[in-house]
Amino acid sequence: MRKNLKVVVIGGGSSYTPEIIEGFILNFDSFPVREIVLVDIPEGLEKLNIVGNLAKRMIEKSGLPITIELTLNRREALVGADFVTTQMRVGLLKARIWDETIPLKYGIIGQETTGPGGMMKAFRTIPVLLDICRDIEELCPDAWLLNFTNPAGMVTEAILKHSNVKSIGLCNSPIAAYKWLSELYQTPARDIYCEFVGLNHLHWITQVRINGEEKLEELLANREGYSAKNVPQFDWNANFIASLGAIPSYYLKYFYLTKELLEEQLLSIDKEGTRAEVVKRLEDELFELYKDLNLTEKPKQLEKRGGAYYSEAAVNAMKSIYNDTRDIQTLNVRNQGVLDFLPADASIEVNCVVTNQGPIPLPVSNVPTAAKGLIHAVKTYEQLAIEAAVTGDRGIALQALANHPLVHSVNVAEAMLDEMLLKNKDYLPLFFK
Repeated sequence: MRKNLKVVVIGGGSSYTPEIIEGFILNFDSFPVREIVLVDIPEGLEKLNIVGNLAKRMIEKSGLPITIELTLNRREALVGADFVTTQMRVGLLKARIWDETIPLKYGIIGQETTGPGGMMKAFRTIPVLLDICRDIEELCPDAWLLNFTNPAGMVTEAILKHSNVKSIGLCNSPIAAYKWLSELYQTPARDIYCEFVGLNHLHWITQVRINGEEKLEELLANREGYSAKNVPQFDWNANFIASLGAIPSYYLKYFYLTKELLEEQLLSIDKEGTRAEVVKRLEDELFELYKDLNLTEKPKQLEKRGGAYYSEAAVNAMKSIYNDTRDIQTLNVRNQGVLDFLPADASIEVNCVVTNQGPIPLPVSNVPTAAKGLIHAVKTYEQLAIEAAVTGDRGIALQALANHPLVHSVNVAEAMLDEMLLKNKDYLPLFFK
C-alpha cells in the first residue's frame, strides 16, 4: 500500500476546493495524501491562485507533510497520480445562464443538470472529460477518476463506455439525505442505512433504518423531506408520497411538480435572476473571503452553495478504495444487471460496497413500479444524449430531447436545440465540424 499518495484536482480553482482540502486534512491518518496538484485553465488562473493560496494556508496550519502545486499544465500534473477528481464547468457560469434561460423561452424547465440545460452541459463537458481520460490512460493508467462534474451520471456513463479509465461518479444528494436524517433523529450517520434506487438526480430512497429500526413509513408522512439550496421548496403532495412508498430525490420535483417549478423559475428570474446569477454572487463573496490572508480554514459560507458536501463524498470514496474498507456508499456505477429493466452498461445511482478494486453495486430490495417508467424514459434520453455528445449528431440530439419527459413537443425541441447549439458554438466543435 502506497504511503505517498498523489491527488490531482482538475478544476482546482473551483470554490469547492477548500472543502476537499479540508477533507484531506481531516482524513490524513487513514488517507496519507502527500502531494495535491490543483489544475485549471488559463481563464481560471486568477481563481486558481486565490483558492490555491488558501489551500496552502490550510495545509500550513494543519502542520501535515502535504505539498500543494498550482498549474495550468494538465499533462504534467497527471504523471504518477493515484487519484484524479474533476470539478469543472466548461463554459463557466455564463453557459449555465444559457442552460437556465433558453428553455424557459420555450415553456420548458431551465436547469443545469435536468432537461435541455442538462443536455447542453453534457455536450460541453463529455468531450473535454474524454480528452482528460486519454491523458489518464497514457500518464497514470492505474489512477481512479472520481467525477463530480455534472451531469454526473451521464458523464460517468460516457467515461465508462468510451475510455478504459477506472471511474466513479459522485453526487452530494445521498450525503445530504444522511445529514438530514442524522439531524432529524439526532443519530450519527454511521447508525443510519438508506437504500437508494435510480439515476443521478433521479433517485428514490426505498429503505431507511435508524439503529436497525425501519423508519420509511414514518418518514413518508414528513411532507418536507430533504432538499437543497438550488431547488425551490414546494411541499410534496402527501397522498402521492404515501402511495409511492419511497422518498423521492428533491430533483424529482422537476418531474412531479413541473408546472409549479416552471412558474417559480419564471418568477425567480424577475426577482433575483437565474440560479447561475445567484451562484455568481455567492462565488464572488466566497472569493473575497478566500483572498483574506488571515483565513486558514473553509468558510461556513461555502455551505450555501448547492453542491456542498461533494468533496466529502469524494474523500470518502478515495479513502475506502485506498483502505479496502468495504463500507457502503451511494455511487454512480455501471448497472451490471442491478436494475434489470436497464442496459447493463447504463450508469445508475445505487448503494455499493467499496473495495480496493472499486465499487460493487448491491442488489436493490425494491424499485417502485411507479418509478420504473420514469427511470427508463430518462435513461433513454441520457443514452441518446451521450451518443450525440461524442458524435456531434444533431439528429440524435433531437431524438434525445424528444424522449425527455419534460419536453412536450418535437417542433419546440428542434427550435430550442438549434438556438442552444448556436449559443454554445464555441464549446461544441463536434456539432460544427
